[in-house]
Amino acid sequence: MNSPTASTTEESTARIVAPRSSVIESIRGCGLSGLRVNKEDLRRKLSMPKYLRDAIRDSINSKDVDAAVERYRGGNSAGREEASEGPMVVFVNSRSGGRHGPELKERLQQLMGEEQVFDLSDVRPHEFVDYGLGCLEKLAGLGDFCAKDTRDKLRILVAGGDGTVGWVLGSLTELHRQGREPVPPVAVIPLGTGNDLSRSFGWGGSFPFAWKSAVKRSLLRAITGPVCRLDSWHLLISMPSGEVVDPPHSLKPTDECSLDQGLTIEGDLPEKMNCYEGVFYNYFSIGMDAQVAYGFHHLRNEKPYLAQGPISNKLIYSGYTCTQGWFLTPCISDPSLRGLKNIIRMHVKKVNCSEWEQIPVPKSVRAIVALNLHSYASGKKSMG
Repeated sequence: MNSPTASTTEESTARIVAPRSSVIESIRGCGLSGLRVNKEDLRRKLSMPKYLRDAIRDSINSKDVDAAVERYRGGNSAGREEASEGPMVVFVNSRSGGRHGPELKERLQQLMGEEQVFDLSDVRPHEFVDYGLGCLEKLAGLGDFCAKDTRDKLRILVAGGDGTVGWVLGSLTELHRQGREPVPPVAVIPLGTGNDLSRSFGWGGSFPFAWKSAVKRSLLRAITGPVCRLDSWHLLISMPSGEVVDPPHSLKPTDECSLDQGLTIEGDLPEKMNCYEGVFYNYFSIGMDAQVAYGFHHLRNEKPYLAQGPISNKLIYSGYTCTQGWFLTPCISDPSLRGLKNIIRMHVKKVNCSEWEQIPVPKSVRAIVALNLHSYASGKKSMG
């Protein structure tokens, strides 16, 4: 599992899981591992008491924690309801995984109930954090021990790609900032194209062939699996005002945008700037692969019918790479700009050091990547 809480080296106890072959993972997902999971036993382990499921649902739908709490206060007045062994909430990106996204959502609802499965096109992660978890916390504060136990035990499963997982993790990080702990750990069903975050923590690199049986095993493992730490990185981006961008969910507009005064700037900065901030968990890049990913992001939003699954997505990525990637980054009209050397200056400030140090960028460099995982670009093993 991945914890959205940033951890230092001393705190981190994460296992290092080497990226594995997607073919092997798919074979294992077919049920050849010999593990059979009883559907009814799994449901008992996962399901929350009905009054809590209803309270969470109504709180999110009405966006009013107080009204929902008042309505369901005393729902366990007799003290008969107890929290299940592994209460779980699932977020499904139904647009991921090609045609399997909607089918997977329906399968998960059959296994654990509709109220505990959220389609990200209907319920955003921050809405669940603000209203769903807020409802549980208020009920717990009023003496509902079942609500408190459910909140403490809660785990989350995300069915989607790395971007979807990062979106959910970023919303959960707010719990840490607000002192609303514990932060629920997160498991993954990989539905994306690269799935490097999923690979790095042993959840697999592809959607398995026999996915119906694999889903049950993933749910069981999400209940019983150990929790591993994952570092998070705060990112601040500024650009001249007027530049039109379509940022991912992990980046939000902000008014706070100030550069370190100890950093030497070449040239004049624009008077007005647009600023974005966010958190990333897998990798952040400047250059070739960032341009290709941004192009794919736009294409998928404008023509979703072209991005129907991992295979078609990888073909599109390959096409972008040939037309605006390694040999052409970032501008085919000016050969002098094909590398990053002439358009970027990179400075780093080391730990316990007050001075910025400039790092020379070789002319052959086409991309600069800040990597937080042991898997990159759809399964390539990181040497970091």
